[in-house]
Amino acid sequence: MATDEKTSTNQDSISSVLSEKRKFPPPAEFSQNAHVGSMAEYEKLYTAAAEDPESYWAGIAEQFHWFKKWDSVLEWNTPYAKWFNGGQTNICYNAVDVHMNSWRKNKAAIIWEGEEGNQQIITYGELHRQVSKFANVLKIAGIKPGDRVAIYMGMVPELVIAVLACARVGAVHNVIFAGFSAHAITERVNDSRAKLVICCDGTRRRGSSINLKKIVDEAIVNTPSVRSVIVLKVTGEEVSMHDGMDHWWHDLMGLAMDVCDPVHVESEHPLFVLYTSGSTGKPKGILHTTAGYMVHAASSFRYVFDIKDEDIYWCTADVGWITGHSYMVYGPLLNGATLLMYEGAPNYPQWDRFWDIINRHKVTILYTAPTAIRAFIRAGNEWVTKHDLSSLRLLGTVGEPINPEAWMWYHKVVGQEKCPIVDTWWQTETGGIMVSPLPGATPTKPGTATRPLPGIMVDVVHKDGTPCRANEGGYLVIKKPWPSMLRTIYGDNERYEKTYWSEFEDMYFTGDGARKDEDGYIWIMGRVDDVVNVSGHRLGTSEVESALVSYEAVAEAAVVSRPDDIKGNALVAFVTLKDEYEGDMKLREALRNHVAKEIGPIAKPDEIRWAKGLPKTRSGKIMRRLLRELATSNEIKGDVTTLEDFGVLENLRDQEDD
Repeated sequence: MATDEKTSTNQDSISSVLSEKRKFPPPAEFSQNAHVGSMAEYEKLYTAAAEDPESYWAGIAEQFHWFKKWDSVLEWNTPYAKWFNGGQTNICYNAVDVHMNSWRKNKAAIIWEGEEGNQQIITYGELHRQVSKFANVLKIAGIKPGDRVAIYMGMVPELVIAVLACARVGAVHNVIFAGFSAHAITERVNDSRAKLVICCDGTRRRGSSINLKKIVDEAIVNTPSVRSVIVLKVTGEEVSMHDGMDHWWHDLMGLAMDVCDPVHVESEHPLFVLYTSGSTGKPKGILHTTAGYMVHAASSFRYVFDIKDEDIYWCTADVGWITGHSYMVYGPLLNGATLLMYEGAPNYPQWDRFWDIINRHKVTILYTAPTAIRAFIRAGNEWVTKHDLSSLRLLGTVGEPINPEAWMWYHKVVGQEKCPIVDTWWQTETGGIMVSPLPGATPTKPGTATRPLPGIMVDVVHKDGTPCRANEGGYLVIKKPWPSMLRTIYGDNERYEKTYWSEFEDMYFTGDGARKDEDGYIWIMGRVDDVVNVSGHRLGTSEVESALVSYEAVAEAAVVSRPDDIKGNALVAFVTLKDEYEGDMKLREALRNHVAKEIGPIAKPDEIRWAKGLPKTRSGKIMRRLLRELATSNEIKGDVTTLEDFGVLENLRDQEDD
């Protein structure tokens, strides 16, 4: 790692202070068999898509089943898009039924493992039968095309079945992560006006079970739109069943036939609403529609993960997040892949659970979050190296930028230096991956998502919308519409326009700071909200975090600011050490000096607090907002409903810098 002294003269730029010189070409053997096997192929694809995006997307759309072909590829009236308008299709039909007429009928669609070690394999044929059956259950429950259905379930195969059944009958699914509180459910159900809630009696986590039905009972006291609740028996929890309102999944499945024709829906028919919890205000209901989402989720999955029929693919994300929607359910199934699904904690009963699963099931592709990777680093290499991970051929990361040193650990220890890493950048709003290496083509650099996918036009710009120079920090925007883009915020067009389209004319603003290097690689510098003005320099805190994590003793770091009379803002670093290290004044000083060496004195943290753990959302993102509150006032005033572990906050309150 080295420093880059270039800073912009434009005050609306963000100073980019970290550069990475290491570069890893794709392994020759991987490239030989890849869907895209060289940068020349990628450039050709990218150029063709840039010159005529509609022909490019139409070519991909042709690969799917349509009950009626579209009249136009794109109708664009900024900021509203209609993709494949006039067409009729069904995403469930494309994800399940199309495989029934091939050898894949008997191929494993889902390999499921529970925390206690119980396993289940569901073939495409069985998945088709179960989905058809539950689609008829939805009809029995009075669900019609366009009705919203809330789903609050643990990571069991029936969650996937429920999602696909909704799509089959044209209902709009709203999956709510099974770690959310009753209040969060109430808020999401009322906003979407869901008629039906599907839940489990309970879910298993770290050796105990959580009563989900009880949380649903509490939530729906204040949800007038809900007419009934369907309950799947998983853990055998004691639950209250209310006559006329609550119904057991297995009872209704016993009444339903296993043949159900898919509803022919318009291309722009709503497929799902997924709520993102922002740091302020009520959650935003991100609306995705059928055909465009299908086209991009499927094609991005195929390109980024270079999927082959023999692959065992494991995305560790919960279906309650967009990653679970696009790359745990729809993307894999649309490609006829075998996906692994695990219900449980990554470190239960001990820190090698992930590596044990990969070894036993011969997983070939692993897609996980930098947060998990950093936690594994902290636990120690021995948990990884005692397992045979030779089946792995490709690794992926998602959720936030990965620090270069965490990338290197993933590359060396997990990938044994033979697996390409696809570091993917995208959002709930984008529906699918936007920037990522193509594993057989793109030379990778630790810490960058590299280049946009074909058909995706991203850029880094100044505040006035003009493009930034190479290595000049600015704002990440998307310049052209893409098929899987969000259509609006559910029920709130005004908020949609203001949030994503008011900052730059005719460009989608991602909310991220970024820079583009001399190779055209995109480096995400964190949310613009996390850009800090220190002595007149606008610094992206993620770069300071990467410098801290590159120090031998550090497992994880989060950097925030607090007001400072002299500098405007002071940097406060919350640092988690590897288990064998002890935090003291000497190490504090060493870390400050290390940051000064890596980046420059301007980025030296003014304060370093030791943290046993960092506050994270249940999707694994660090809650920097809470850290800012702690750094400023040592108090937490904001909403903490999405926090994973409340004990972390208490520990941090006690860890003020001495």
